[in-house]
Amino acid sequence: MVNPHAGEVALVLDGEAHVLKLTLGALAELEDRLEADSLPALVERFEAGRFAVRDVLALLCAGLRGGGWDGTPVDLAQAEIEGGPMQAARVAARLLFLSFRPPR
Repeated sequence: MVNPHAGEVALVLDGEAHVLKLTLGALAELEDRLEADSLPALVERFEAGRFAVRDVLALLCAGLRGGGWDGTPVDLAQAEIEGGPMQAARVAARLLFLSFRPPR
């Protein structure tokens, strides 16, 4: 079960549910992998719809690793994502939204 108040989202890979969360370590990995100038710049890319498949893959991989998954980007690229590419993009966007929304 995921806790959206803690920035968690779910993704089903190869029939198994996983929790995604952007921890500081996961964010550092994401920045490095995408060669982003800053986290706000990365968020802006997604908000403006200027993201590529590699961005979605890197974001999901970082979130999965933040949630305890020990796979690699290659593992994720070869996995069957329930809901396909559109679901992957939706989950990535939701992960960013929940991780960077202002506190209430």
